[in-house]
Amino acid sequence: MTAPPGSGGDADLAYQARVLQAVSRTYALTIPALPERLRPVVSNAYLLCRIADTIEDEARLPLARKKVFWERLVEVLAGRQDAAAFARDLAAALSPATPEPERELAGGAGRILRVTAHLRAPERAAIERCIRLMSGGMAEFQREPHAVGLPGSAGPLGSVGLPGSVGLEDLRQLDRYCYFVAGVVGEMLVEFFCNYSGEIDRHRKELMALAASHAQGLQMANILKDLWDDWQDGACWLPRDVFRAGGFDLESLSRGGTAPGFGEGLSRLVAIAHGHLSNALRFTLLIPPHETGIRRHLLWAIGLAVLALRRIHRTPSFREGRNIRLSRFSVGAVVALSSVLARWDGGLRVLFRVATRTLPPAQQSDS
Repeated sequence: MTAPPGSGGDADLAYQARVLQAVSRTYALTIPALPERLRPVVSNAYLLCRIADTIEDEARLPLARKKVFWERLVEVLAGRQDAAAFARDLAAALSPATPEPERELAGGAGRILRVTAHLRAPERAAIERCIRLMSGGMAEFQREPHAVGLPGSAGPLGSVGLPGSVGLEDLRQLDRYCYFVAGVVGEMLVEFFCNYSGEIDRHRKELMALAASHAQGLQMANILKDLWDDWQDGACWLPRDVFRAGGFDLESLSRGGTAPGFGEGLSRLVAIAHGHLSNALRFTLLIPPHETGIRRHLLWAIGLAVLALRRIHRTPSFREGRNIRLSRFSVGAVVALSSVLARWDGGLRVLFRVATRTLPPAQQSDS
């Protein structure tokens, strides 16, 4: 693909496209649906978020060093530090436990950042804001043992969980965490879409009002889908108050089984995620129908999240992410149906109602 004006060299864009395929199946599916001018921008932004996430997940790094890397990433984006040196140092700091695609991404961060440097000024500003807020939020939650600690297990803080320490304190904290790791991404996408189209820009206020909720629906689906895998890695992003209301203490969370009350808590979180995904559909329908590429990009992600919630709700006793993994047929059905209906608002509303009819009724987080 020839590099669009202001997007960086062909070789760096080719590398960006290749590493995207390695680190994310979902975004590797949805980003190519976007208009050609937006593809390298959204790919670049996603990969930079993934670099920040790789820093967060590296168990070998103490918080002080993670904060240094996050700060350096922001400084590089602001043009005040060298991208190649950042990439070299980050790659050297990662442990062998880091998945190989993420190690490759860290080593190639200089190439990703070269693409960023050639983007338009509004796009660079949106990316810098996103990474700055995301990194600061990640540091905040890494700093709080109750956000991640598990009894007898070293979490990302390297600390042992204390009584009442498993999971997030309440729904308010879950909302705050989701804003930092996903909501800021939703706001960044609004900037990209409005910069791309004056017609979309006329809906900026409404889009921005829904952006964080839209992104939180997708993030909550991922948190619930990955809850056991995260637990095994020493992390838990479930809110204690929701499970406590059903009579379940997250301190007793284990891979061996779930006590009465756990399913009630899980069901309420599914209902809240359902509510956010309803807002995600409203967000999508603010995009003009003729912008089918942007709509498909958004609809495919919403559809996959809905299917994940359906499987979680149908099988609350699942123990691993692979137990509720979507089949290729299911993914293909989401892509086909939402693509056919992409221009038809009424059809999309009906499809969403049908797809979510087995979920608990949509709820607000009340935080």
